[in-house]
Amino acid sequence: MNIAMLSYHTCPLATLGGKDTGGMNVYVRDLTRCLGRMGIHVDVFTRSQDEHVPHVLHDLGYGNRVVHVPAGPETPLPKKELAGFIPQFVEGVDAFAKEKGIRYDIIHSHYWMSGIAAASLSDLWAGTPILHMFHTLGEMKNRIARSAEEREGEYRLDGERQVLRRANRIVVATLAELTQLRFLYKADASKMVIIPPGVDTSHFYPIPSDEAKLYVGLKPEDRMVLFVGRIEPLKGVDTLIHAMCCLTLKDKNRPVHLAIIGGDPSASPEKMTAEMKRLQALCDELALGQTVVFLGKRDQDKLPYYYSAAEVLVMPSHYESFGMVALEAMACGTPVIASEVGGLAYLVRDGETGFTIPAEEPETLCEKISWLLNDKELHARMSAQAAKYAQDYAWEKIASQIVDVYQQLLTGTVAAAKAEK
Repeated sequence: MNIAMLSYHTCPLATLGGKDTGGMNVYVRDLTRCLGRMGIHVDVFTRSQDEHVPHVLHDLGYGNRVVHVPAGPETPLPKKELAGFIPQFVEGVDAFAKEKGIRYDIIHSHYWMSGIAAASLSDLWAGTPILHMFHTLGEMKNRIARSAEEREGEYRLDGERQVLRRANRIVVATLAELTQLRFLYKADASKMVIIPPGVDTSHFYPIPSDEAKLYVGLKPEDRMVLFVGRIEPLKGVDTLIHAMCCLTLKDKNRPVHLAIIGGDPSASPEKMTAEMKRLQALCDELALGQTVVFLGKRDQDKLPYYYSAAEVLVMPSHYESFGMVALEAMACGTPVIASEVGGLAYLVRDGETGFTIPAEEPETLCEKISWLLNDKELHARMSAQAAKYAQDYAWEKIASQIVDVYQQLLTGTVAAAKAEK
């Protein structure tokens, strides 16, 4: 079986924590590797953003390739500009397939722009079936936007509706995403199948706390709260910073540090994002200079050490379609406190693997963090339960469900072809 995996706007090999790099990158990379182990050939097509990076890389192993397709300038571009280069991207993917003499059985697209590309490729390839995943939804982002700058344009909402009409099957991470698509987009529920993302349990597993703390530069007695993700308003990092201020006043005898992984905190003023500036200014305003540390981007290989060194991972998001970071942390035996929104409400088991709380309530967040910091028995129990629970999301189990959908699509294509004869 040959799969054309489309990740148009972001490369699965990119370092995490950047503006457009996060859970989707991890998903595409790890699923591709797992499919390779299962003997399935995958070519991941992504727009080239750096002319100095080879256009074809074999970094995912098993003969699977990441193909960087020139489409517009080979530099990072705003998403609104990216949409205009989709036709050029489609031409590049088609040219690669012809050059290699390969016929793809399934097009598996990620994010709405890849879905638009998938529709064009399917037309070129005599109706190759499309499996699509949105990862995030424009309508949901607009619902929690605080300013005009945070709102998604109508071009994205129209694009998402086009993809919903054209895709043969839609994979959603949770029942919440299925419900959102049904009520906000009037999507056909019969097209949708719920399959959550997976986690690489050979990479994310509990590391002894003292060893993990030594690796990340902490002393065994140090206590660390952790945030991992993109630095943007919908992630709710400001709520976490306010909670840390509350915590320092509540527990002055035993200091606690907040480590924030993501973004570029050392960028020059003209290049630093508005959200990073705002968060750093908030820390100064609350006199948290010694408490909050902005670590910037971290390689995926180092994340298990940070998860295992942390007492708790916090995801105070206003919206998450799933929450890959929470799953990775739990696989490392780290309890998670998350906003009760979107996929997080389904992923984190309240009172078992961590806590779910209302978004934008720093006092409640402070209270839950304090519980985990000061109740060793509670922390140990949640840690063990989190690690055990994450095993249900091992990629081998999740990839098998994805392959089942591939097979269903192929069976449907063969049946349709026979019916036409």
